[in-house]
Amino acid sequence: MSIQTSVLEELLQSSPQLHPQLYFKSSLTALSHAMEDQVLASGSQPPLIIASFQQERFYRQEAHRYERIAAITPHVYVLAAPETSFTNASRDYETIAFEPDDQLSHEWHLVVIGQKYATCLVCQERSTIAATEKEASLQLPTMDQTRRFEGIWTFDRQASCQAARILLDRILIYRPELATKIQQAKAEYLHDQSDSMREVDPDPFAQRLVTYLQAGQYKLQKAYRSIAARERRERLVNLITAAIRQSLDPHEIFKVAVEELGQAMQVCRCLIYRCRSTDAEATIAHEFRSDPSLPSLLGQVWSLRDHILFQTMATQQETISIPDTSESKEFDLSPLAARIDRWSIRSWLIVPLIYQGRLLGVIELHHCQSFPHAWAAEEIELVEAVAAQLGVALIQAESYANLEDLNQQLEALERTRSNLIAITGHELRTPLSTIQVCLESLASEPDMMPELRQVMLNTALTDAERMRKLIQDFITLSRLESGRVEWHLEPIAIDECVSLALSSIRTRLTDMTLPHITAQVPTELPPVRADGERLVEVLSKLLDNACKFTQPEGEVVIEAKPRDGKMLEVTITDTGRGIEPNRLEAVFDRFYQEEGALRRTAGGTGLGLAICRQIVKGLGGTIWAESAGRDQGSTFHFTLPIAEASEPAPAAAKTPAKSRRSNRKRATISET
Repeated sequence: MSIQTSVLEELLQSSPQLHPQLYFKSSLTALSHAMEDQVLASGSQPPLIIASFQQERFYRQEAHRYERIAAITPHVYVLAAPETSFTNASRDYETIAFEPDDQLSHEWHLVVIGQKYATCLVCQERSTIAATEKEASLQLPTMDQTRRFEGIWTFDRQASCQAARILLDRILIYRPELATKIQQAKAEYLHDQSDSMREVDPDPFAQRLVTYLQAGQYKLQKAYRSIAARERRERLVNLITAAIRQSLDPHEIFKVAVEELGQAMQVCRCLIYRCRSTDAEATIAHEFRSDPSLPSLLGQVWSLRDHILFQTMATQQETISIPDTSESKEFDLSPLAARIDRWSIRSWLIVPLIYQGRLLGVIELHHCQSFPHAWAAEEIELVEAVAAQLGVALIQAESYANLEDLNQQLEALERTRSNLIAITGHELRTPLSTIQVCLESLASEPDMMPELRQVMLNTALTDAERMRKLIQDFITLSRLESGRVEWHLEPIAIDECVSLALSSIRTRLTDMTLPHITAQVPTELPPVRADGERLVEVLSKLLDNACKFTQPEGEVVIEAKPRDGKMLEVTITDTGRGIEPNRLEAVFDRFYQEEGALRRTAGGTGLGLAICRQIVKGLGGTIWAESAGRDQGSTFHFTLPIAEASEPAPAAAKTPAKSRRSNRKRATISET
């Protein structure tokens, strides 16, 4: 059975003086509760109560209240469309289940008829079919507090009695077995008492409305605070995002973040610094202070090893909040007492900058007033949101820096490839062509004069040796750069190595006039810990380089002296061509030639200084060049570690080194 006639329409037809108004769901809830509270406050005057709740779920929210009302009066009638367990029943009060498609499923009614007063609330929900169908098709929930109703709320007894008659007649259709009880209710309550309103006590009704308004105001303020916090969070995140887009420099990003976060959180001090979980200390590079008189931490070294809060945060990778450092129950802050007192930290918040489980830095907030500050959940969420953005910014900055390094490496590889092609074309093709011409001449002209034949052979041998040296330098540099060199380290006298290098230079460069070479190496210098063969190679290449770029009337000086008590410094100074100051680092690069690979006046492959750098680095020293500029000469320095006085020469390494030096001496004597 389903009734399609609206109770509101029937009431308006029978009482044309009534004018419907628009109500929201929240307003109807307040009015209904006020009417129910008035019933509960009436005490000994049992009224007639008729309530229609549309659906069973709305009734279940108020069921406990109607159990209390039923203890006051036997005439309580509740109507609803059943969804689970709501049925026609006679318990503490009468329940009437109507069909879900009944017009009552779109209406909200509450009628109270007492002996001394009467009030009714009769409303019909307003909703368009299109909106209802759209929500149903998308399965979207209805915004409960924004539902709108059109209807009547009045204290008029005549209108209230008419509404009660209409509803009692509906109840009788659904439950005819209640005819006697309904007839009794009509006879007892539905009669005219025009003077009864003077005895109505409106106080419970008014108190309920005031309470509801206050609760609504509180909810509204809470919503405003939530919106403000959300807006503040979005503003901060947007500012940091804009800083990230404008610059990938972490310094600029942190500079913006520390100021904005400190002001937004209204803290006494805000710190942001970079660190890793394994760091023993960190330097405070970014700080915000709300009060300039507050002690500044900018530039201070923040010890982390004894920082229990940092260690806990780094291990758990979670935020640490201390509302009151003087009464912390979770952490023993006694190791940090001096730090807390010095920097006036009363409340402490530490938030990690984490990306994929990796600690990148820390945000710290300090409250320094005399009273503690309880860190609210929304405050912590805001700082954590900023920390997440900063973590992403750091990773992006590191990725950009790595990309720049890779680009530089690629550019270096490209230069190496170009130089390799140039060296291959110039250094290999030219001697190969000469060798080929000489051999073809010797093969095609058997009657060639012996003197000319010897010239051809000497030319071919010279260019073959040039190719051999180039290939040998390639192999040596490749092995040094790949770390495949076996070092034979032992205490070695530097003066012996200098003597061997000088002998090698004078033997190899017999076809050119050498500048005056002076060795100023005291024999009492402490020995160095090095590989003798590699050390002689470094000295030979540096001397060879100095002689090539120095005129015969020039001078080359070799010196050695202790440096800082742990290193021995060797310098080779010449009065030759010199080096431009902006190229002092580049001379140690592969294939570097100041004149270019294809147009130079001095021989060589451009690999000698690169080999020297790799050898000195492998021996634990450093190498660098100095020059005042072109035609001002140049000085090459390199350092080697001094062998410890108590360090014995390893038996397995000492004999080969001595034998190598003996072989070099014998070779020098024979060549001489």
